[in-house]
Amino acid sequence: MLHQMVDIVREQKPDVFLLCGDVYHTPQPSAAVQTMFTNALVEIRDANPDMTIVITAGNHDSGTRHDIFRTPWKALKVFTIGCVDANQKEDMIIEVPGKGYVIAVPYVNERNMPKGLFQDLLDIANEKNSDNLPVVMTAHTTVRGCDFAGHENGSEYSVGGIDSYDLDEMGVGYDYLALGHIHHGQFIHSGRHNVRYCGTPIPVSFDENYKHSVSIVEIAEHGDRPAVEEIEIKPHRPLVTLPTEGVATWEDAKNLLKIYPNDIEAYIRLNVEVEDFLPVEANAEALVICKDKKCRFCVINTQRPKKDRREAKVMSVQEFKTEEPIGIAERYAEDIGIEFDSDLKELFNETLAALKDEERM
Repeated sequence: MLHQMVDIVREQKPDVFLLCGDVYHTPQPSAAVQTMFTNALVEIRDANPDMTIVITAGNHDSGTRHDIFRTPWKALKVFTIGCVDANQKEDMIIEVPGKGYVIAVPYVNERNMPKGLFQDLLDIANEKNSDNLPVVMTAHTTVRGCDFAGHENGSEYSVGGIDSYDLDEMGVGYDYLALGHIHHGQFIHSGRHNVRYCGTPIPVSFDENYKHSVSIVEIAEHGDRPAVEEIEIKPHRPLVTLPTEGVATWEDAKNLLKIYPNDIEAYIRLNVEVEDFLPVEANAEALVICKDKKCRFCVINTQRPKKDRREAKVMSVQEFKTEEPIGIAERYAEDIGIEFDSDLKELFNETLAALKDEERM
């Protein structure tokens, strides 16, 4: 995927490269992953040295980690914005000489969001913009009305632990709002075709069975409607679920894995229906079946028959690891006879967000 990014930059020669959050999957990425990213970032920069690169932190990232190297990165025209400082708002406004302005807003927990931040930044940028250049703003959040297909336990109120914003809370005065967080590339209705999630460039879960791409955005001048083109990113190893629809017994799932072509490189998930538990050796059996294949077995997604779901009180370790925290809480509440209503869900999500904030620091 990163090599494809380099090729796209080399061919398209954009003025600005935007990465709107979730650079990493965890606030404490390994040294190998950080090295891979920084090396790729230098290659992307070298593919078009005149380009400005803007990177903002997402809710999976450590904001302070992104801010640490802000000064040396500037030497390569790379601007990393990790945290919001209400007293240093202009640090989030990046001028691209002769081309426009980028208002780079990283992820901010709802409790810590300065009141009126988006409009304040837009007002500052528009005061600077005497040449009527395009103004692009970024945000890493959930906008109400988005399609969150592929996100587990998402709702119209919250996706991935981030509560929904109404679009009008993002202010007025931008020519394009580049959104991060939601994995499905899409426009959000604004009446001007100028608010968009580019989506993840490659699938990050087996349930993201839609096209992934990068968005090429062209804006002639301030006030013009953007023109957007998608360039699809081809995953080197696609994510494949067997069976392609529904679930299978463990024996049938093994047979599907056995007949899967030996020469196709893919990551494989098995959807298996179980009454009680999978055999202890299930993962080992799947790995043996794939031993001489180019595909890689990843995970068994177990599902219980719907009629038994309320009665299922015991979870395997594997099932527990794949559950979202709120799913565990809902199971527990059901077991002890507590109604897990919207207020409890909101309180749970706030507590979880606070814990994640502490981890990111």
